Amino acid sequence: MLRAFAVRRDPGLLVTSPQLRECPGCGLFQIVPAMAANMRSDCERCGTPLRATRADPTGHCLALTFTSLVLFAILWLSMLMKVSTAGIVHETTLLSGPAELVRHGLWPLAIAVSFTTALAPLIKFAGTLYVLVGLRMRTVPPNLRGVFLISRRMGTWAMLEVLLLGVFVAYTKLGDLVTIELGPAVYALGVLTVVIVWAELALDPQAVWEEIERRGQTHAPMPPLAPVEYRPGAAGCEECNLVCVPAEHDGRCPRCGARIHERKPDSLSRTLALVIAGAVLYIPANVYPVLTVIQLGAGQPSTIMGGVEELVSSKMYPLALLVFFASVLVPLFKLIGLIGMISATALAGTAEKAGVLLRQRTRLYFIVAWIGRWSMVDIFMESLLGALVQFGRAVTIDPGMGALAFCAVVIVTIFAAEAFDPRLMWDAAGRNPHRQGLPSTARRDGAVEALNPG
Repeated sequence: MLRAFAVRRDPGLLVTSPQLRECPGCGLFQIVPAMAANMRSDCERCGTPLRATRADPTGHCLALTFTSLVLFAILWLSMLMKVSTAGIVHETTLLSGPAELVRHGLWPLAIAVSFTTALAPLIKFAGTLYVLVGLRMRTVPPNLRGVFLISRRMGTWAMLEVLLLGVFVAYTKLGDLVTIELGPAVYALGVLTVVIVWAELALDPQAVWEEIERRGQTHAPMPPLAPVEYRPGAAGCEECNLVCVPAEHDGRCPRCGARIHERKPDSLSRTLALVIAGAVLYIPANVYPVLTVIQLGAGQPSTIMGGVEELVSSKMYPLALLVFFASVLVPLFKLIGLIGMISATALAGTAEKAGVLLRQRTRLYFIVAWIGRWSMVDIFMESLLGALVQFGRAVTIDPGMGALAFCAVVIVTIFAAEAFDPRLMWDAAGRNPHRQGLPSTARRDGAVEALNPG
């Protein structure tokens, strides 16, 4: 029998109503009770956050998102760095990196860099601003639901905070080669990174979805009352967290319109296929050169590990550790972690074996899903170095084919983490009896429904 889940409380009036939620980490259906502002509710069983309320769930984020757009414009329109050597001065912007990659024939890498540092952040900022401003208008603009859905999905691919780390690594590595002067874009990027994190913490996405629902911009007509009891076949929407029975709505969430499945389709097989692809790509990513530094006509290609060794030789130990962790250990950690979770789910043999360290494995999954994007720091660094250091016979830095393979590893492992469904680990351990059609008991006291004992 379930008792309660962890809640951090601050004094204040209740701002939400009790809601039925399915935990995205373990699949437990439970009632999130009415909460005041600045409270957080976590799953009682696995500890996955279910909701965090805010005193002003949209206003602060609106101001911060507008600020983000202004800083984003400064970032892309102003000078990033000015480098000089042997009397030659070279100014660059962020656009110079993708352009240099295209010049070397690495156009897929240029697309990846442009998408993660320009297009995805722009869609996220502009879409969020459109929705938050629209909800304050008397006559709401069209398709708030679709715009907010896309802007939230872009959060995984908007990697400006990773770009900041890439700029820092590039600046440090260039110290011995050229004279560097930072431009306004670097400072805008630093401030923008702080504002992005602040805006994300200030937003309550659930409150936005509820307001969109209240303004009548849902995908389909909504039930008159929010569900507070589990019904057979019910599932939680991964986008807006609404619990509904997909069969009653043509397989789509009636609020946001996203596809709903009780579990991600073919999760284990798709994840395994992507993990195998990532493991295969990991070999050329570490064998082929990612950079070639030519100084006064002399130089040789450098692999990822070669770059780490050069940093160690230059006694840049913290930077060498950072590059080694982000470029070597993190992709390997993701691949091993996903293989371990797949094995524990599909090959455990018995529910008892599948139930070993379930809570810890669920936390591991969310760590794996979050940390993988930081491996892009190496790609951003190489893009910047290639654009910054082009001084003819004096010194040049050219990106290599290894960078393309490494970028593919990062993207494939991100898709692999997205494809895996951690709830399957709890299903395999027999902790979600409703998935096998077993009867469930319910405690209708307004606090928690005991739908999945254990």
